[in-house]
Amino acid sequence: MSRTNDPLDTYLLRVLVALLSERNLTRVATRMNQSQPAISAALRKLREVFHDELLVRSGNSMVTTPRGEEILASARVALASIDGLFARAQVFEPGTSTQFFKIGCPDYLATVFLSAVSRVMRRDAPGTRLMVHPLGPGYDFEQALADGELDVVIGNWPEPPESLHIAPLLEDDIVCLMAANHPLAREPMTRDQYLRAPHVVPLSYSSTHRGVIDRHLASLRLTRNARVVVPFFSMAPHLLPGTDLIFTISRHFAEHYAGILPLVVVSCPIDYPRMQFYQIWHSRNQQSDAQRWLRGLLHNVAVQVLKGGAERHGREPAERA
Repeated sequence: MSRTNDPLDTYLLRVLVALLSERNLTRVATRMNQSQPAISAALRKLREVFHDELLVRSGNSMVTTPRGEEILASARVALASIDGLFARAQVFEPGTSTQFFKIGCPDYLATVFLSAVSRVMRRDAPGTRLMVHPLGPGYDFEQALADGELDVVIGNWPEPPESLHIAPLLEDDIVCLMAANHPLAREPMTRDQYLRAPHVVPLSYSSTHRGVIDRHLASLRLTRNARVVVPFFSMAPHLLPGTDLIFTISRHFAEHYAGILPLVVVSCPIDYPRMQFYQIWHSRNQQSDAQRWLRGLLHNVAVQVLKGGAERHGREPAERA
């Protein structure tokens, strides 16, 4: 966020929270639309203000000092309080707004869903900015929502966090994606063939919420033959051509890659429940006009994604839960 967007000059406070959270000058510079020298200069000023280094280098990364850890929680509260002063006073007009929106989601939603979100935002709110934050097992998205580091999180947990506001976003079938010349693509696959076949498995994006696939297999006391583990969902399709690997994923993701790579989408012999995606937000954003607009945009895009999938398969889209 640039300095001119703030009703009050909270620039140093925002840099402080961002630096102590990210512990990476380059990422903070990108996130705040600033140059790296500008962020370095702000860090020098913050060190003078607090009479502490705040961040120090440790090998190839940076770590917070004890004083930095102590400051972070209070700085987050202070920044949230300042933002709250203006949350209701500002009237949100999409066409003229310069709002900075922050969404957390697993990377496989970026392929189809977030690309559609970006198109709508560029059309209807060209002055706004969007940051997409990846979810991972080491990232506390619930705290990030509470602190205002994220506005909305999109996920597909079987049991979403009860402490946050939740709205169903979309549902999708679970299918298998594999090479077009895969032996199991020629005829209906049996459950035993599916379980024995080598699988590409992505790392879970949450350490506290088990994924739909692994949760369902565990309930059946079954395990799949995980042979390749990847850090990102979007990496998996590129590993499939020319191999006997299988990737189990949502239909809209699978069909996108089957259209650009030599892959096919095959029905899964395990009767997995449909993937249910939610948008989740904190009470701090419940009444904000800008946040309501964002959540409405996400819902409308989800409806269009479902409609497109239904038209391709000659069926009606699943009803919102």
